[in-house]
Amino acid sequence: MIRVLVAAVRNLSSVARNNHFSCFNRKNVMILENLKAQLKNIALKFDGSILAIDLKGLEKKKTELAKQQENPKLYDDIKNAQKINTEYHRVCEELGNINSLQNEIKSLSEIIEMVHDNDEDLINELKNSIDSLEKAVEKLYLAMLLKGDYDINNAIMTVHAGAGGTESCDWVSMLYRMYKMFCDKNGFKHEEFERLSGDEAGIKSVSFLVKGTNAYGFLKAEKGVHRLVRISPFDSNSRRHTSFASVEVMPEIEDMGELKIASEELKVDTFRSGGAGGQSVNKTESAIRITHIPTGIVVSCQNERSQLLNKERAMKMLMSKLAERREREMAEKAAGIKGEMKKIEWGSQIRSYVFQPYTMVKDLRTGYEDTDVDKVMNGGIDEFILEFLRKS
Repeated sequence: MIRVLVAAVRNLSSVARNNHFSCFNRKNVMILENLKAQLKNIALKFDGSILAIDLKGLEKKKTELAKQQENPKLYDDIKNAQKINTEYHRVCEELGNINSLQNEIKSLSEIIEMVHDNDEDLINELKNSIDSLEKAVEKLYLAMLLKGDYDINNAIMTVHAGAGGTESCDWVSMLYRMYKMFCDKNGFKHEEFERLSGDEAGIKSVSFLVKGTNAYGFLKAEKGVHRLVRISPFDSNSRRHTSFASVEVMPEIEDMGELKIASEELKVDTFRSGGAGGQSVNKTESAIRITHIPTGIVVSCQNERSQLLNKERAMKMLMSKLAERREREMAEKAAGIKGEMKKIEWGSQIRSYVFQPYTMVKDLRTGYEDTDVDKVMNGGIDEFILEFLRKS
């Protein structure tokens, strides 16, 4: 978009030099002045974010990680090598994003001084570019506020159907699609762990991994109960139904540090994988279910071919749940709030999605709402997440 604007401005400037006058447009002059003020505020917020990031420290970290990658003995410890490579990729991605935004601010600042008040199409394109830049810088700014121990981590999400049978199962499949589209639009990768299909349609529960920098920090905003109101496609009388689904979000934990799990605290069961799949599906007991006896937490994984891989993934999910539980309990203690896990997970809804008799998606924690239901269900939940972070 920036290149298109530069080319258009250059062409316009050439044309203007050959004209004796330019029609004065007071409205567009005001718009341009407002855009300049908007761009100035964006630049100030960006500069503030850079100070919080410690750009020099980030560049130093990149150099140090690059040196570690050059060590010929790096792959003697595969797990450590993966950790270093992942961190190097994350740092490069963060620096690349910062440089890209910095260049965009510089380019738009130059372009806006060259735009003439009589070119309405170019002014509209410039406005769209500045609005997009503002959202990107706001996202960078909020990412700097993610100071939780696990905010930078990948996220493990699980969506469960509530009461309501087929209706709720269909609602889970809709939410799952929404999150996958959100990931695709924001550069996050998603990988399914386990899926339990509904008896007639939809999904009873699905667990999946979201990979990317700050995935947990952003997606933890989705934790809670989501409520749907619509005319049911499964009701022959076309009555309005209300459905519920619970979204659970945990950080993916690679190294639990001081959190240890003794083998006697685990109950491990094997079972046959279900659903569509390859030749080995339903023929071998490769699926794993692990119960953490002290807490009663149960996790399972069946998507991998081998029992060993399913067990490794299930253990990661268990460690992540334990870490999330510990983080939540610490937050509750600091806030003087106590309550059972069940109440927290299945308490009052965090968001309502109304399809009929009107269209509205409203977050009940922040008050933010959007009447464009189709946009939201197609992954457009960014503003709900950002508003949650602003008020957290």
